[in-house]
Amino acid sequence: MKIVGVGCGPGMLTAEAARTLRGAALIYGSARAIALARDVFPPGCEVHEVADYRDLRSLPDRAVVLSTGDPMLAGLGYLPGDVIPGISSLQVAFARLKIPLTKAAVVTAHGKDHARAVADAREEVLRGRVVFLIADPAFDVQAFAAALPPETGVAVCEDLGYPAERIAVGTGAEPPAPRGDLFVVVAGEF
Repeated sequence: MKIVGVGCGPGMLTAEAARTLRGAALIYGSARAIALARDVFPPGCEVHEVADYRDLRSLPDRAVVLSTGDPMLAGLGYLPGDVIPGISSLQVAFARLKIPLTKAAVVTAHGKDHARAVADAREEVLRGRVVFLIADPAFDVQAFAAALPPETGVAVCEDLGYPAERIAVGTGAEPPAPRGDLFVVVAGEF
């Protein structure tokens, strides 16, 4: 099996990922991942939208599984097989904000305990790290910002890599609010 990162937005498919997909006969992925990579699928390739992620471990060895962003950043890199990295939302957000990746601390709240994620992120910010928080649509940015020192930088990065990309910057005292469902939060000194 091969797990291929397709990037976090259109046009972010790497040459290695495209090469792998051009040689695939059987591809699985979310609707979003399929849309990001469809242009390089070979004719006659069998493509399946993933209905249940628990079934991915039982796919045939020849399967190629698409992962949005990079499979090793809260993605599908846990699956057995070879991982082809992709351009992650972490890379794009930190590049847009001009923050060195060496300052990053990753916290995920996507489908997880939001209170625990807020506590973990706060701890990292107090240690001097810049938190990259993977949110889900229900994540409360205002509540997160309220847990931070008021002068802490807070950025909401939405639809990274898409034409509607938006990065709004504020502080713990006056945080930006997301406008849509596809966003991450960056917090710390930047």
